[in-house]
Amino acid sequence: MMETQEFAIGATVTVSLVAPDDAPTLARIEAFLAGRSDATPFHRPAWVNATARGTGQQALYLVAQSPDGMLRGLLPLNIIHSPIFGRALVSSGFAVDGGIIADVPATARLLADAAMDVAERHACQTVELRGGVAPGPDWTVRTGAYLNFARPLAADDEAELLAIPRKHRAEVRKGLERDYRITHGNDQRLRDIHYALYRRTVHNLGTPVFPRTLFEQVLDALGDDADITLVSDGDTPLSAVISLYHAGAVMPYWQGADVDARKARSNEVLYFSLMRHARARGCHIFDFGRSKVGTGTAHYKANWGFASQPLDYYVRALDGTVARDINPLSPQYRRKTELWKRLPAPLVDLVGPWIARGLG
Repeated sequence: MMETQEFAIGATVTVSLVAPDDAPTLARIEAFLAGRSDATPFHRPAWVNATARGTGQQALYLVAQSPDGMLRGLLPLNIIHSPIFGRALVSSGFAVDGGIIADVPATARLLADAAMDVAERHACQTVELRGGVAPGPDWTVRTGAYLNFARPLAADDEAELLAIPRKHRAEVRKGLERDYRITHGNDQRLRDIHYALYRRTVHNLGTPVFPRTLFEQVLDALGDDADITLVSDGDTPLSAVISLYHAGAVMPYWQGADVDARKARSNEVLYFSLMRHARARGCHIFDFGRSKVGTGTAHYKANWGFASQPLDYYVRALDGTVARDINPLSPQYRRKTELWKRLPAPLVDLVGPWIARGLG
């Protein structure tokens, strides 16, 4: 067990590094996050530790507290090691958000400085903060690569349909006319089906597939705050997604589909059924998640009537090093993507999870 270490002292705030097995402090963090509107599922210790276990990486936490012991900010961290992309300290690993939470900018800067200290100690050439409070002027702001899509859920199914632009609404209605079977749950059968659909979908997009243990660990750790929705035509699985639930919002996160899903309109049924399911759970926000600018996925979400919001990420490299480049829009990354698409499926299945665990 790693002892808590003090990294920085401000006028009224101390920043400390907390080990992932410090159960009392992690419980305090969960309670702190439950009361904050700027928290996401990716800030939670359950997520940070589960993704570390599922990929063989390392989890850490930086917490800022005042002299009276009250938490004033935090930064979840994953040390991501990749033989291809090097070592990076990421907040939060395998997430689309999870950057600094802080009451005031000065506390955010203390947490950011402490993250640089952690990176140096662990030989991480890059620190990446996904969203959150801006860490200060020494950091590079990366914007323009990703968009997020979210909007309130409607009051009922008919209002939900009317919230969808007319052309795509017709596609959704056609899908709903089919006699598809909708299943929600977390059991092993659904996990097996989801991963099979996800694996083929991701390969077709030219991206290494995440290891199955990542999904298993997240589903186990989040419990009722994560589940799988499956659309089937009889006994034939068509579309499935792992969704996360947090503070009244549902986020479809890891999705997979059969090659005939578009023609079958099963993705339309999948997301509309998830909206219905989320309303029944008491959710009021549908967070369609992150997509790359200019991609078909971004256009698809806009067709549902979701407005886009640019995402800002913050990056800083250690002195004398260059920040890693995993931007899917960069020419170097695109060349690797095209090569990956041409590899045979058995090789992809073998080495893909080993590569993807280092993307973080």
